[in-house]
Amino acid sequence: MIPSLLTAGLMLISGAALAQNSPVGLWRSVDDATGEAKAEIRIVSEASGQLVGRIDKALVQKGSPTCKVCTDDRKGQPMVGLDIIRGVRKTDGKDVWENGRILDPENGKEYTVRLTPLEGGKQLQVRGYIGLFYRTQVWQRIE
Repeated sequence: MIPSLLTAGLMLISGAALAQNSPVGLWRSVDDATGEAKAEIRIVSEASGQLVGRIDKALVQKGSPTCKVCTDDRKGQPMVGLDIIRGVRKTDGKDVWENGRILDPENGKEYTVRLTPLEGGKQLQVRGYIGLFYRTQVWQRIE
């Protein structure tokens, strides 16, 4: 009885550790220019297995409270609750999620995205690509 309880406990602990090394959770993004906290982004896993990231809370309000520069179904939608990450999937055998898109709601541009947990899941490297050019941010886990 005790060995099976110990095994179950270890499985729960290891499962929790693995869950932390995932982009799923609440993250704080920072402004590239100032380094100040900009927004809180909640990344969730959909039933399809794809990840979606939504603005959960705007910490700095620049411009309109809606996405006026968006060019797709997000045009005119409120910034809070806006999907900025769509279609991201885990790469086989790696702690990397990619092949999705990320939106910069300040300029309406969309980029190919790669998400890589760092520091055991305490940070998230967010890299957006257009062709050979890319921009990288490191977000901090809130929960």
